[in-house]
Amino acid sequence: KVERFNRTLLDEWAYLRPYASNHERTAALSDFLHAYNHHRCHTALGGHPPITRVNNVADQYN
Repeated sequence: KVERFNRTLLDEWAYLRPYASNHERTAALSDFLHAYNHHRCHTALGGHPPITRVNNVADQYN
């Protein structure tokens, strides 16, 4: 799973487009991670994003 995630990072974030600097690439990481965790469908999760599998989302502890 880690190797697949690393490949996804390379294909969909790190080398998606040419960045002017490493700072610009790093700034784009938070947007990618949000899209990956909240909006990108995953076949291993029945087409749902990973956030649907989290039991205690921040600020929602019982």
